[in-house]
Amino acid sequence: MKKIGAGLIFLFVVCATFSTSALAKQPYSSYWFPEQLLQWNPATDPDAAFNRSTILLQDRFAGEGINPNATKAPKVMALSALNPGTSGVPSQGSDKFGANTFSYWQYVDKLVYWGGSAGEGIIVPPSADTIDAAHKNGVPIIGTVFFPPTVYGGKYEWVKQMLQQNSDGSFPAADKLLQVADYYGFDGWFINQETEGGTAADAQQMKAFLSYLESKKPSSMHIVWYDSMTKEGRISWQNALNDKNAMFLQENGKQITGSMFLNFWWNDLKSSAEKAESLGRSPFDLYAGIDVEAKGYDTKVKWNLLFPDGEPAVTSLGIYRPDWAFNSAESMEDFFIRENKFWVGPSGNPGNTASDQAWKGIANDVVESSPVNELPFITNFNTGSGQKYYVQGKQVRDKGWNNRSLQDILPTWRWIADSKGTPLTPVLDWSDAYYGGSSLKVSGELSQDNATHLKLYKTDLKIEASTKLAVTYKTQNKPSLKVGLAFEDRPDQFVFLDVKDKASQGWTTETLNLTPYKGKRIVALSLYFDTKDTITDYAIHIGQLAIHNSNEPTKPLPAVRGLKVISSDFRDGIYGDARLQWMQTDQQTKQYEIYRVLPDGSEVLVGATPNHVFYVPEMRRIDKEAATVLKVVPVNGRYEQGQASSVTIHWPAYPQPVAEFKADRTLVAPGESVTFTDLSTEVTEGWSWAFEGGSPAASTEKNPVVTFNQEGTYSVTLTATNSSGQDTLTKKALITVSKQAGAVKNLALGQTTSADHECGAAEGSSNAVDGKVTDNSKWCALGNLPHWLQVDLGAEHQISAFVIKNAESGGESPGFNTSDYTIQVSSDGTTWTDVVSVQGNLAAETTDAIALVKARYVKLIVLKPSQGADTAARIYEFEVKGL
Repeated sequence: MKKIGAGLIFLFVVCATFSTSALAKQPYSSYWFPEQLLQWNPATDPDAAFNRSTILLQDRFAGEGINPNATKAPKVMALSALNPGTSGVPSQGSDKFGANTFSYWQYVDKLVYWGGSAGEGIIVPPSADTIDAAHKNGVPIIGTVFFPPTVYGGKYEWVKQMLQQNSDGSFPAADKLLQVADYYGFDGWFINQETEGGTAADAQQMKAFLSYLESKKPSSMHIVWYDSMTKEGRISWQNALNDKNAMFLQENGKQITGSMFLNFWWNDLKSSAEKAESLGRSPFDLYAGIDVEAKGYDTKVKWNLLFPDGEPAVTSLGIYRPDWAFNSAESMEDFFIRENKFWVGPSGNPGNTASDQAWKGIANDVVESSPVNELPFITNFNTGSGQKYYVQGKQVRDKGWNNRSLQDILPTWRWIADSKGTPLTPVLDWSDAYYGGSSLKVSGELSQDNATHLKLYKTDLKIEASTKLAVTYKTQNKPSLKVGLAFEDRPDQFVFLDVKDKASQGWTTETLNLTPYKGKRIVALSLYFDTKDTITDYAIHIGQLAIHNSNEPTKPLPAVRGLKVISSDFRDGIYGDARLQWMQTDQQTKQYEIYRVLPDGSEVLVGATPNHVFYVPEMRRIDKEAATVLKVVPVNGRYEQGQASSVTIHWPAYPQPVAEFKADRTLVAPGESVTFTDLSTEVTEGWSWAFEGGSPAASTEKNPVVTFNQEGTYSVTLTATNSSGQDTLTKKALITVSKQAGAVKNLALGQTTSADHECGAAEGSSNAVDGKVTDNSKWCALGNLPHWLQVDLGAEHQISAFVIKNAESGGESPGFNTSDYTIQVSSDGTTWTDVVSVQGNLAAETTDAIALVKARYVKLIVLKPSQGADTAARIYEFEVKGL
């Protein structure tokens, strides 16, 4: 998830020095229940500034389509869960390479940021990085208001809370929705009411709510209604626009919402289109939904009903959960392959989607759009994630990262590689980059017989007298490269500009003069690969393509002003994080890069953002350093770094260790071994163990293995030491050695259970002790925390350990694994004793061995059910081990 080389402009400006213990904490994207929404105020929300988009919605154009089947009239709305959960979404990306960096924006006209759950929150604005990425590509992005079905925890009181109306006719929740969208900078709301229990009066109130939203919103904002609730107030999916749901789209000549997403089981879209027209609305305000969440491009769709052969499209297309491509992928490479097949079709060529397969790709029916209509245009082919990070060809980070705010405008056509032979293969590649985390790699065998024309971008760029084109590349071969331009007057013909045919070991930039074409408009940008001699292992990385006017000089950006640490936090004396804030520098600033200065003077990129606030993720202290310097560097639109400002964070005194350990089991037969795992704080430098009755009786290993030969009960002591001091922990009577150890079994299996809550009969507490983790056999609990599960073992038993199989064990997201829990035991079900306390668990399955204890009742208390804010407990199995 190094040192900055020469040639970059740095001015070391120490703005401030801070040593603060105020909590910093990772900022997360917002999510609310109705009552929380009504109370939300950006002035009192410490995360609000981190969740704002700073990139305005860009203009884009369709132009002529590359595919002869595609038309411009139908639009595409994608309902996509771009993050794995509603809660726990970092505001500005994270240190993980693997992320849903969706990039086929050219085929999407509106993107709904899908989210919401009864356990987390039902009102979900898009995360800031997804807004930034969408806006760069000219795509409006829309938040979700999701009222879940009651079977999924939906409460009709949430609907009532949202629909509360003041005496002056205003709707407080609607006003809040508009405030959120305006403050965070996104483009509207998708309203999905699927909670049962409504009446005809409620339906009228919902219509009034929607009409109020529509009348108060800015003209650029979109309100979308989902085909679920009917005029009777019931939840009854019509799969069409008809008299039962038309009032939520248009009534008496008044627009109630901007568009409607039709449910998936449509059979007669023409009647819906006719209904829309009879109301004075375009049929393309209707989005016929397809559900691809489970099967992606293997989903069976009645395409001919939506896009009839030889006839105009009937309505627009709505796609539910195209994030399938990411969720089903085994790797980021696999994700990009699946995305390409989903959007472009099995041929991998958006210009030729002819195939004997039913799924021909969205490019088969919808003309692609492009935001490349203004100079300067620069792309580094940065996908918004990487395994490393590079600045002007130099590696400045060696860890994975993702931040969709940094995603470039990627090629319009992926891929059109024309050749008389076998064309070269283009891919977006993370192994090397010029700026960011990826580049365009083109490889294969190259000869005169397979010269390859790679068409990349649909553009609308006017050439001025000073317009230059630059290409930055790296290859072990000669580049064998030309840059292709197609002009508005002859869009099907390309002019090719030669790149000097010289080998280079590093990144090379060739600048080409476009003055001879002054006044022309570039409508397509391509690369052409050819050679007189056969190159069997041809490979080239294209790190940057840039078109700009050289008579528009750019000055080095000044250092940011007002840089300060607004909060920071230290953990265990060796981990620290911080929230930074500064004043915006200049309109020419594209982004800000944040670097950490290491004790040896080298620098490593922490992250980058177009915002003027940044969260520095938890850093590990290096070599007992007393202070850490952080730098903020502005970067302009040509990716030229400006002057740096710096701020210093002082670490607390280096701490002495805190001793802690666990045993893999505590009940063993004579002659069996126990593995002890040190859990002491990370500052520990030495270990001194004492094992009563064990062999060896003492050890200085970190994680020793000890054999116990004689029956009995034995204590274990650990002393953890470092240069600052030591700490000793003794666990008395921890190990029991008994010939009965072989009789240990799961005492909870099939026993009587009770719980604070159950999501339904199918997810009752008994599922946690049925011995199964398949078929979604789990105990689920919603509602207020903490949740608890109690097991009656039927009689008193000697208990030695507990096993919890969390959400991931049952195939769910690791984000739903139980984080914090306590386990209690009791002999009478009234008086309880804590025997296990865990915080910060990440694992799918946990085993907690304890000193042998006698009890009949066991209670699992779930304090933090997930890794984020989801309050639903998900326990697939709870085992109690003992005699």
